[in-house]
Amino acid sequence: MHLPPDAHALEGIGRNHSLETALADLVDNSIDASATEVVIRFVQRRGRLCSLYVADNGRGIAASRIDSAMTVGGRRDYQQGSLGKFGLGMKAASFSQARSLTVLTRTGDGATSGRRWHLGSATEFRCDIVAPEFVGEELDRDWGFKSAGAGGRTVIRWDDVTGFTASDDRDRVQGFLTATITKILNHLGLVLHRFLARDALRVFVDVEDVDRAAVGARFEAEALNPFGYHRPGHPDYPKTLTAARDGISLNLSCHIWPGRSKLPEFKLPGGANERQGLYFYRADRLLHAGGWDGLTVTDPRLQLARVTIDITDDIAGLFSMNPEKSRITVGPDFAHLIEAARSPDGSTIGDYLRDAESVYKRSRERSRDRRKMLPPGKGFEPAVKRAIGEEIPFIDGEEPIDVRWRREEGLDFFAIDRENRTIWLNDRYRQSIIGEARGGLNDAPMVKALVYLLIEDVFQGEYLGAKDKDNIALWQEVLTAAARSQHARSTRQ
Repeated sequence: MHLPPDAHALEGIGRNHSLETALADLVDNSIDASATEVVIRFVQRRGRLCSLYVADNGRGIAASRIDSAMTVGGRRDYQQGSLGKFGLGMKAASFSQARSLTVLTRTGDGATSGRRWHLGSATEFRCDIVAPEFVGEELDRDWGFKSAGAGGRTVIRWDDVTGFTASDDRDRVQGFLTATITKILNHLGLVLHRFLARDALRVFVDVEDVDRAAVGARFEAEALNPFGYHRPGHPDYPKTLTAARDGISLNLSCHIWPGRSKLPEFKLPGGANERQGLYFYRADRLLHAGGWDGLTVTDPRLQLARVTIDITDDIAGLFSMNPEKSRITVGPDFAHLIEAARSPDGSTIGDYLRDAESVYKRSRERSRDRRKMLPPGKGFEPAVKRAIGEEIPFIDGEEPIDVRWRREEGLDFFAIDRENRTIWLNDRYRQSIIGEARGGLNDAPMVKALVYLLIEDVFQGEYLGAKDKDNIALWQEVLTAAARSQHARSTRQ
């Protein structure tokens, strides 16, 4: 007796997905297909959002495999390091957000194929075969791929997207797009940060206006590394704790952030306090970000503590992963295994938690004692601005200080413009400072950072006092002599 599942069963899968987690699941498939670039494109027609594409330059889906790929629960032979696992990913992700799923693909040898599921008209599990002409037209759109990837191409199209705003009001649609694209970029930047950081993958988001036949500005996901501090908060960390029990070995890489950081990598979507705890990775893909899973309780004093755990097939039995790949559930033996973990110097997980709490307490004491400063503005490399913000409390409501270049009439190295909140550096010394590098708004980051730290306080207060003026004269004399010496050396070379 043939008992096919009810067609409405498709509507129930993937209900734990949000738009950003669903898209991450599709990008996982692109990574498994050796794609180097992925484009997520919203489509707008007559003011309304109507469709969404995910296109990649991977190797494509072979004609012999596309039916299996479109089958609910269709499994393939997953290789070591594959991000796919359940055979549900593409279907669950897609039908959590849309009522129509179309998959169009071309392999490296030029063979094309296409399939479409539509929930609204399905009376049984029958999948439409897409006409070859339509497959070719969609694949040959200008997706803006900058590299060849694996020689193929796959395009996934969602129609009747349930989560889109129904409005055609331009401001409301733009507000929805701005908020949604930000969530997508933040989520992909976090869960795929290892791929993005090593340039193995680039992910872009854009919007196509069909009526104008134009694609708008393109936004690229940037790696959001939850362990991307400039230096650790404790000199003994990061530290690896290893647990071995019943033939199972597990490594915990324990990190302590430096103080109450203002870096986006520390704050993360959801807030720094909720992001303390364990970070589980599988095949370099972040599956689970934060929480202690019974090891301890969430505590503001532990918000600097984050631990990476890389799950391999050898230890997968300790954990279970939900189909949305957004949550890891630990088994009953996990807590005992962690308690048995030791570092080479004998440290335990308890020692690590105490060290993290101690760093947090010291950072609060230190931040109260530091003098507040005016924030840096234009002319600073973003990484330098983040580092300054991480270490220095700023004066609320004050305009920032810019550090810029311009040609001065004399030989002085700098000029102070209090009215426009700018430290002007003499352009005659610029090339000797930056060397062969190209000049730009944010060049010479070390020199600008040092000048900012030295001169910032003269912009505070209503006027310059005698001590301020004397300090400026001193700094001018020394820095100008150093700049002239540097210029003379570069000229001789």
